[in-house]
Amino acid sequence: MADGQALDEVVTFTSDLIRIDTTNRGGGDCRERPAAEYAAARLAEAGLEPALLERTEGRTNVVARIEGTDPSADALLVHGHLDVVPAQAGEWSVHPFSGEIRDGVVWGRGAVDMKNMDAMILAVVRSWAREGVRPRRDVVIAFTADEEASAADGSGFLADRHAALFEGCTEGIGESGAFTVHDGSGRQLYPLAAGERGTGWVKLTAHGRAAHGSRPNRENAVTRLAAAVTRIGAHQWPLRLTPTVRAALTELAALYGLDADLDDVDGLLEKLGPAARLVEATVRNSANPTMLEAGYKVNVIPGEAVAYVDGRYLPGHEDEFRATLDQLTGPDVNWEFHHHEVALQSPVDSPTYARMRAAVEEFAPEGHVVPYCMPGGTDAKQFSRLGITGYGFSPLKLPEGYDYGAMFHGVDERVPIEALHFGVRVLDRFLRTA
Repeated sequence: MADGQALDEVVTFTSDLIRIDTTNRGGGDCRERPAAEYAAARLAEAGLEPALLERTEGRTNVVARIEGTDPSADALLVHGHLDVVPAQAGEWSVHPFSGEIRDGVVWGRGAVDMKNMDAMILAVVRSWAREGVRPRRDVVIAFTADEEASAADGSGFLADRHAALFEGCTEGIGESGAFTVHDGSGRQLYPLAAGERGTGWVKLTAHGRAAHGSRPNRENAVTRLAAAVTRIGAHQWPLRLTPTVRAALTELAALYGLDADLDDVDGLLEKLGPAARLVEATVRNSANPTMLEAGYKVNVIPGEAVAYVDGRYLPGHEDEFRATLDQLTGPDVNWEFHHHEVALQSPVDSPTYARMRAAVEEFAPEGHVVPYCMPGGTDAKQFSRLGITGYGFSPLKLPEGYDYGAMFHGVDERVPIEALHFGVRVLDRFLRTA
């Protein structure tokens, strides 16, 4: 088991990493190198030989390998990203890059997304070095840049240009899974992620006839765009159950003593109450309009108008997503992918999934582990190019009233120290047996 020093270090490392401002504003506006150097130094102190890798100056990734005891075993990737989304200091109770430790809680941007997991990985690896522990299979550690944007300077770059560093890796674990969900009736759920919806960020462009705003215009680009955006926003996507979501609904129904009527999923979700939040976003594709750009003067009808839509599609349903966008945009609006990544589906009956489940249950015997498909995406998408099956596993034991989902990209992001301690113990237990 991870030693007492590891429990102290995970708190220190989380706070230290938060204090290193790695805000990713998109468009290349980020510098992860100071955080990468910090992580690499901690790995080097544990006797590893981390490589620092960049596609773009300052956008640094860290990769290191721990050799296992069984050379015939497949390797396991353990990854976390170093960048964070922006934070407006005036909106926060503490400065978002203070890393303040107060009342048993570590505060700051990245406390949950996901410098906490980075710190857990470092703490476990260093604990092993002190004990002389070696895992059964090779473990490849990767700290990545640019996850909060396109991943082009991070996991995409590593997968495309440094595949040799991940030789033998068949499975990987990363963010968002094995966290406590309180259902309001005393039950504690621990969703383990075994899938992700695909990313389809879409740019819509409407063309029309530029003209004076006082004259009739049946070729108004703004009108055409607005009509398409309205159709997309109002569209009711059909139910589509993937194997992971089907397993999640079946296990949740059994847990709550309900009939797992998968012919009436909406009715089942209503009966599940708060637990439905784990699956309700992943029973359909989705497309939410988010940005509009048009015009430069109130009395001028522009010849072009642009909108952006955050689209997500389930594994196996990208073709349906594309065909539906063709239909909803209509003949007067063109669409293209602004950013596009694959959907992922991972087995929930694998030995690795069983070991993750067992690790959580050892330290949270009162909890109920359930399968989970992430509505968004992670670096697992890019690493899947290397044939790596990805799972979301960054364990945290959270108190009732703590809104885990609200911490992602939210104001006053924070993580309890006890949650970090639980995470280190569970991660250590899993990696020793993986």
